[in-house]
Amino acid sequence: MTERDAILICERIGEVAVLTLNRPEARNAISRELLRRLLAEVASLDDDDSIGAIVLTGADPAFCAGVDLKELLSIPGAGREVGPRTGPLFECRTPIIGAVNGPAYTGGFELALNCHWLIASERARFADTHARFGFTPGWGLSVLLAEAVGTRRARRLSATGEALDAERAHEWGLVTEVVAHEALLPRALEIAEQITRQDRGAIRALTGLFNEQARVSGRELWRIEHDTWIDPDSLR
Repeated sequence: MTERDAILICERIGEVAVLTLNRPEARNAISRELLRRLLAEVASLDDDDSIGAIVLTGADPAFCAGVDLKELLSIPGAGREVGPRTGPLFECRTPIIGAVNGPAYTGGFELALNCHWLIASERARFADTHARFGFTPGWGLSVLLAEAVGTRRARRLSATGEALDAERAHEWGLVTEVVAHEALLPRALEIAEQITRQDRGAIRALTGLFNEQARVSGRELWRIEHDTWIDPDSLR
């Protein structure tokens, strides 16, 4: 099997690693083996001081259609292997740029949300269809989607299963920019190369800080707000 035949392709371009989900015939659905390889590869890259940024994308025409339901329903115990977890990419302190080249649905949407930020091609689409299939997210979608677009919009998307196109995703703050499809990877690499020119230790520390903040529960956020409240009387 050649590298191009692999279900996950890793290419190193200078100090940037590009990971490509490569099951186009299954719209890059996440099998147990693909998830295992993705987790191992990200962990390995995160431990590699020569890598300053990671780009995650999918082989056209999709970014990721979600968990491979055929495998999930046909193999006993497959569901336990693919989730739930605290985000499949969440512990990584090397910045991960999600380059969303097409549909990112359900578990694929969760995978995209676990990237540190997203840029999208004009062909990108996002949808949470967990409820349509009778199950709930397990990789942090309910936390990360609300963080990205606001709680009320997140509730609407999860309850209806409706899809966001790239422009609406940008308008709602889910992606930081939208580019022409053929410009997606070059733009992701341009941003990644900018990151590699920063101090590596500072970037890893900052990414770790943002990771920790995103882990704080809603109850904890209320406590922090109360603890930092300034009594108006103290301003007199």
